Amino acid sequence: MSQISISTPLIGREDELTRLSGVLERARSGEARAVLVAGDAGVGKTRLLDEVTGRAATAGMTVLTGHCVDLGDVGLPYLPFTEVLGALAQDDRFADCLAAYPAVERLLGGGAVGDSGGRLRLFEGIAGLLADLSDIAPLLLVLEDLHWADQSSRDLLRFLLSRGILQRSAGGAPTHRLAVLASYRADDLHRRHPLRPLLAELVRLPGVERLELRPMADGEVARLVRSLREGPLPDHTVRRIVERAEGNAFYAEELLAATGSGDGGVPSGLADVLLIRFEQLSDTAQQVLRTAAVAGRRVEHDLLRDAVRLPEEELETALREAIGRQLLVPGEGDTYTFRHALAREAVYADLLPGERARLHGAFARLLEARGHRAESAAERAHHYRESHDLAEALAASLEAADHAQRVGAPAEELRHLEAALDLWSAVEPTARPSGEGVDRVRLMLRASAAAAHTGELHRAVSLTRAALAGVGQEADSELAARVRYTLAGNLMSVDNLTAAFAYSSEALAMIPADPPSRTWVWAAATHVMAARHVGENEVALRVARQALGTAERLGVPDAQADLLISLAVLEGGGRRTEAGRERLRQARELARRAGSTPVEMRALFNLAVGCFESGHLDECLPWLSEGLDRARRAGLLSSPYPMEMRYLQLLVLYTLGRWDDCVRAAHADAEVLPAAGGYTMAPALYVGLARGDLRAADRARALLEGPFDWMATLVAGITLTDAAALRGDPEDAVQRMRSTVAALTDDTGALPHVAVRLATLALSAVADRADDLRRKGDQAGALRWAETATELVELARTAAAHDERGIPQGPEGQAWLARAEAEWTRALSGPDPEAWARAVAAFDFGDVYEPARCRLRYAEALLAADRREEAVTEARAAREVFARLGATVLLEQVEELIRRGRLAGAPPTASLLTAREQDVLRLLARGRSNRQIGEELFITGKTASVHVSNILAKLGAASRTEAVAVAYRKGLIAPETTARG
Repeated sequence: MSQISISTPLIGREDELTRLSGVLERARSGEARAVLVAGDAGVGKTRLLDEVTGRAATAGMTVLTGHCVDLGDVGLPYLPFTEVLGALAQDDRFADCLAAYPAVERLLGGGAVGDSGGRLRLFEGIAGLLADLSDIAPLLLVLEDLHWADQSSRDLLRFLLSRGILQRSAGGAPTHRLAVLASYRADDLHRRHPLRPLLAELVRLPGVERLELRPMADGEVARLVRSLREGPLPDHTVRRIVERAEGNAFYAEELLAATGSGDGGVPSGLADVLLIRFEQLSDTAQQVLRTAAVAGRRVEHDLLRDAVRLPEEELETALREAIGRQLLVPGEGDTYTFRHALAREAVYADLLPGERARLHGAFARLLEARGHRAESAAERAHHYRESHDLAEALAASLEAADHAQRVGAPAEELRHLEAALDLWSAVEPTARPSGEGVDRVRLMLRASAAAAHTGELHRAVSLTRAALAGVGQEADSELAARVRYTLAGNLMSVDNLTAAFAYSSEALAMIPADPPSRTWVWAAATHVMAARHVGENEVALRVARQALGTAERLGVPDAQADLLISLAVLEGGGRRTEAGRERLRQARELARRAGSTPVEMRALFNLAVGCFESGHLDECLPWLSEGLDRARRAGLLSSPYPMEMRYLQLLVLYTLGRWDDCVRAAHADAEVLPAAGGYTMAPALYVGLARGDLRAADRARALLEGPFDWMATLVAGITLTDAAALRGDPEDAVQRMRSTVAALTDDTGALPHVAVRLATLALSAVADRADDLRRKGDQAGALRWAETATELVELARTAAAHDERGIPQGPEGQAWLARAEAEWTRALSGPDPEAWARAVAAFDFGDVYEPARCRLRYAEALLAADRREEAVTEARAAREVFARLGATVLLEQVEELIRRGRLAGAPPTASLLTAREQDVLRLLARGRSNRQIGEELFITGKTASVHVSNILAKLGAASRTEAVAVAYRKGLIAPETTARG
């Protein structure tokens, strides 16, 4: 790809250029890397990238550049990537590569990406295309102005950097000859800017780094200023420019350019400088630049020609003048770009209001004349709105929303729908778009659905409340009822259960059951769910049975399936029984045949939960895979049931001891999760906590920020309570447990199912403290903690005996209760082997980590009872699990127990180190140098040094001597070994 030629010299930035050149060199050798280039507006990001791209092209790399554009509140999905693809399509060398990815070609041609499955194919297609291009020649992808990126482009970038083009092979070796450089304005990123969380996520990836361009030093600015003028400059002029520029290269260039204006002074603001330079142009060139500024940062030649309405020769003369003054630069595909966004902004701001509106109207009509291309709808909406043609802006916004929906961009769909809603009341009723479903209330309902699909559940509630206010005293009672039961459903998704029940009750009362109608059936189905959530199970059962019969008579299979799900949960033993799961399977088939994906996902979610609750963990995963695949194909991965399925999938992997799979799945999910979906990654936090990652607790606390979320509160409570217990802080563990249970207890006083687990985790810390005080002879202190333990075990007993549906919990809940009973006994009178044996047996339903934790306590109890042989067996079994899982925190505890108890028969502890590291450790303990270690083990001294460094890191030692001491304490080396010289 050809590069824009810029005459401005690159002064300074040697360190940054060296660093980026190193990235290019590694990319050419097959190490894919990405650099996020940050800096304030005008600091020199574009100039640095121009230099780097020039060097890359000279070195034989393929250079692709995409720009993000500021379109105000509207978004043009995938714009920078569409620009890149357009450049590729014009080069015959890449025709075969493009043809291999139909989903990518469809986006390039303006076709629909389709549902979420199409979106995933697009993402994977672009990743595959870039990988294929890098096989032809090393590739540099440059993305400029990420602060203006639309959400779909941000999602695609997240995918490419976390799973796509930077993905490493199983052996750890990078696979692509590729580098990505992406720039953004740091000073534009206010606290709620949507790019901020993405940047925080990306910089944690191993293949991504951040480069911040700070203001230039005064000496460098002075060099830059002098280099831009052929003749001499007075020192006082240079000094004044340096002072005013404050290290900003663009400011310096503009201030210097303004010194030739002849007015003898320097403007006080950059905008004035830019406009003085602009006003040095001829009237015709100024007219062209004003028109181009309305188009945006970049404008096509033909579009500019038609908007400015000048003869071709005059237009070309004006463009040459603007390019000569470096206000515009020519780009590929007959386009022109403002050299800097600030220049365009200053020219645009100087337009008179009427002039601005007239030019926006001209661009809107020109785009309209090209035909109703779906991909231009967002631009047309922007121009119509700024030209005050609100009727056309409304129509274009709705068209843009439809396009965003088709290409799998729910966030953009929501934005365009909200723009349409803002315009609705300002447009005369006769000028509004007509058709089924096109009215303010129904648009609000559609927007609330888009908000839910993108994970903005509280926004969905707000939009439905607005629809409720808008429906007023409508004669259409069916629409009024629909708004109310939709609001009830949205309120349930944010755990506002009492209000949900109130609105579902209103909805049901507004529609008569006779004559039967589809609206009444759905109002009833929603009311059943809301009633169950507030403990009105008898009401739920009565309404569900009545509505099921009506749904069958009317032939409404999706509602019939939804009601079958509710009955499967409510009747008998619920979804834990085979009968309950058979009813759920029937509901799934009904929903599938009816084409109702949301109901099908609800059935699949309950099937998975039923398997989990009944202890059939392996049976749980296929249902989850099917449910998530169905959600992916329908574009509903961010809706409530798939979000909970994501969490449950990770929880099952965690419970089965497949911790590495759990962490990998969590990282894969992170790229597409909405802001409110952080809780789904919680099982990976459980893994991190067990493996000694101190950041796990901080990430759990972050889940509690923002509006209340039931699941986020649950998983944060588990993580933080367990973290307090592991660090031996019973006060914090009990406080965290109590606050979490209080937050999760519903308005009827029903305890959450997780209360038994939380109480048990807090009990472990309480028992530790009580046992320690008893050993020290502080009986009064031990008694106080024993009283706390009794309070906690009572809570666990109550929660295990009656879950939210009023029936006893399944195997998992009973296992946690068994452990709670054992911890309570330990707090009262010391460890009881039989209690811990029961706890170990209770977790024997597929769980891996929890029975090992119980075995550690069991071994302690056996040792205290002088049953040493049994203690050895249990300690060895626990240690094997902890070592295999990498659960270093409890691995150290069990090893300490083995050493302290001198448990004969336990094999030497070596789980932390490899076999070669153990050999090196033994020689290190004998005082050998790296060279001597190498000679004895037939390795180089450098390799020995690497092994020594690894040993120090694994043992947390700062020196060789400390490492030997730690190894002795941990039992990694025997005393007789250290005694030999």
